[in-house]
Amino acid sequence: MLELLKDVHPIAQAFIAACFSWLGTSIGAFGVFVKKEINRKVLDGMLGFAGGVMIAASFWSLLAPSLEMSSGKNIPEWFPPLTGFILGGIFLRIIDKTLPHLHPGFATEDAEGLKTSWRRTTLLVLAVALHNVPEGLAVGVAFGAAGAGSPAASLTGAIAIAVGIALHNLPEGAAVAFSLRREGVGRFKSFWYGQLSGVVELTACILGAVAVMVVQPLLPYALGFAAGAMIFVVVEDIIPESQRNGNTDIATLGSMLGFALMMVLAVGLG
Repeated sequence: MLELLKDVHPIAQAFIAACFSWLGTSIGAFGVFVKKEINRKVLDGMLGFAGGVMIAASFWSLLAPSLEMSSGKNIPEWFPPLTGFILGGIFLRIIDKTLPHLHPGFATEDAEGLKTSWRRTTLLVLAVALHNVPEGLAVGVAFGAAGAGSPAASLTGAIAIAVGIALHNLPEGAAVAFSLRREGVGRFKSFWYGQLSGVVELTACILGAVAVMVVQPLLPYALGFAAGAMIFVVVEDIIPESQRNGNTDIATLGSMLGFALMMVLAVGLG
């Protein structure tokens, strides 16, 4: 992938990487053509894995570079990543309270966000789409930072986070597709809506890349923002969902495996 991307414009790099991450969602959703249902223990382990990937990516691929970029300034080096981190969490909290969505496995009356008459299937897709906003931002900001020439960021590090997010998207695509299948939706529509939940990642990725390249002084804040948004999603939704069915040990081991793998990718490639 490095050879493919190194001579491409950073925004185009971000778009290609987002498509790769979207592919992860599509592959996960494709499982509905193979089986009607996915084993709950397997899904909880995969969700735990996804959470571990996001936690590790938030530090090694986002917060650590943000701290490095902030050193030697006229402000404490912790200020930009901390400010961005808090704003990222606030941003996701606002979306979470505003956008109507329903997490898989919950009754329709448990839908979050503003009250609406939207169909249950629409609400299920929007729940996963909500997750993909910070993930897309993270990938876009990473490629934008590398394209801006920051010594604390690298193309290989950006690729690492794109690969990690793609792996993380596998269980998310599966979760929404199999949830729709349980609702009686046909295989093709379940797959279609499952992969469609990842489309928002493309937009968020490009916006993130453009923003940090146009306003480079905001780069350490943007990295912290993406990290805060991702941690919000992990703590508020992914980890609780993976533990909800009693498969706590499997979900925890999955989280540790995802964290370890993302750490190796971020440190080894970054």
